[in-house]
Amino acid sequence: MTDNVEAEYDEYLAAGRIWGLVDRNRIKKIKFPRLSPDIVKRYLAIDDLTTSVSDVLDSLGIDGAVPASYLRPLSTGQKCVGPAITIRNILERKTPTQGYVDKEPIRMSTRDIYYLAEPGDVLVTDTGGDLSISNMGGQSCAVAKTVGLAGSIVYGAVRDANTIRASGYPVWSCGVTPITGKFRIEAIEMNGPVTLHDVRVNPGDLMVADDSGVCVVPYEHVEHVITEVEKIAAAEERMTSLILSGAPISELRPLFRKRYS
Repeated sequence: MTDNVEAEYDEYLAAGRIWGLVDRNRIKKIKFPRLSPDIVKRYLAIDDLTTSVSDVLDSLGIDGAVPASYLRPLSTGQKCVGPAITIRNILERKTPTQGYVDKEPIRMSTRDIYYLAEPGDVLVTDTGGDLSISNMGGQSCAVAKTVGLAGSIVYGAVRDANTIRASGYPVWSCGVTPITGKFRIEAIEMNGPVTLHDVRVNPGDLMVADDSGVCVVPYEHVEHVITEVEKIAAAEERMTSLILSGAPISELRPLFRKRYS
């Protein structure tokens, strides 16, 4: 933990924002730049959001999209946009039964990260895509919603699917399981870099998710990407209008070339 993070930890502790289940040395960042709400609103205004963002990331040479084939929305029809806060988990060495017998502490806690977060943040949890063990359930998502998180993206599994759906809290995950992560996984690092499938996420990167999947926009490219996405959306709207009106190929071809040149 750097001197800055040490001081910020003490500040948050005094403010009652430290849950205390995760060792302070495992927290790599607390304060970092967030995007303006206006930028987030511009992203949320786009239909078929991740498809356009993915195209722009391709044009920048950035590998930043994860298909819904690998990270699926728990409920369809939702969009999620916000800066990433992160947790990286590893498997416990003891069996769960031995953990219960030894009265070990539960080391998978997401609650520490929730109270370090700011409203509008998106929790990104990396458990290596494990499909058997839950990273979070209904109560965890209730806390996330209460503190104002925009959603959670889990490279792993979740449980209490019906409760989470009923809450309206947006979640993307690799799968669903009944098996608790208690005594099975440990939060080894918070607000450090993590991986979603084969895409890197740094704290503060913009997370963009909808029914098609998840995109990660590096912080330094956020404004450029939304500007280009808005141009794409306008061009697509114009093209669709012409197609539906029965416009001749001579009118469609220039727009098509411009879109894909």
